[in-house]
Amino acid sequence: MTDDAHPPETKLTTTKRRWAADGKFLTGRIVRPEDERLPPGQHLVKDWPVLDLGQQPIIRTESWRLDITGHVEHPLSLDWAAFKALPQSDRLSDMHCVTTWSRYDNRWSGVLARDFLKLVKPHADAKHIVFQSYDGYATNVTMEMFSAPDVLLAHSWEGSPLTREHGGPVRIVMPQFYFWKSAKWVKHIAFLDQDAPGYWEVRGYHNVGDPWKEERYG
Repeated sequence: MTDDAHPPETKLTTTKRRWAADGKFLTGRIVRPEDERLPPGQHLVKDWPVLDLGQQPIIRTESWRLDITGHVEHPLSLDWAAFKALPQSDRLSDMHCVTTWSRYDNRWSGVLARDFLKLVKPHADAKHIVFQSYDGYATNVTMEMFSAPDVLLAHSWEGSPLTREHGGPVRIVMPQFYFWKSAKWVKHIAFLDQDAPGYWEVRGYHNVGDPWKEERYG
C-alpha cells in the first residue's frame, strides 16, 4: 500500500540505497539490550539531526487530519481537536537512526499506541500496519511492534510542539526500532491483514529494523 504522491528520488535517497546494497555501517557485533544501552554500530549525539526525503511539508494544526482505515471496528478521521481530546501521555525514550546516530533521553508527549488501539479496536486479522505521511512517505510495522508500551503518536518533544523539520504536528515514535519506522507528518494509518513494505523497505532496508540485531538492511 503506497500513497498516491510518491516522493521523488533525491541525492540522499540514492546514496542510502547504495548503503543498503553495500551493507554500509554493519559491524556484525551482537549486543543484548540488557547489557548495553547503545546498539552496535551507533554513536551518541546531543543534537537531533534532520533527515527526510527532501521535502518538509507545511501542515498547520487547523488543517491537519489523521485517517484510520482498514481492518478496524471503528475507522476514524481525526482533526486536531479530536486528537488532542484523546488520553495524553508522556514517555522518555532513546532514538536510534539507521545512519548510526543515537540520542538518549527524549521526552515525548502524545497518544500512546495502546490507548489508540483501544479506540479503533483492530480486527483479529489485522496483523500489519502502514503509516503514510504528508510528504508521500510510507513505512510498515507489525501489530506487535506498534502495540509496545513505549510507542506514541507524538505531538511534542521536550515540552514543546514538534517542529516541522522533525515531523510536526504529529509523528510516530517507535523507540525499539530504527527511526525510519517512526514516520514523520503522519496522516493515515492503515490496518491490514497482510504486509505491505514501505518506502525504504522496498529500497533494500530491513522489514523490521531492530537496532539491537543491527537490522539495517534486508
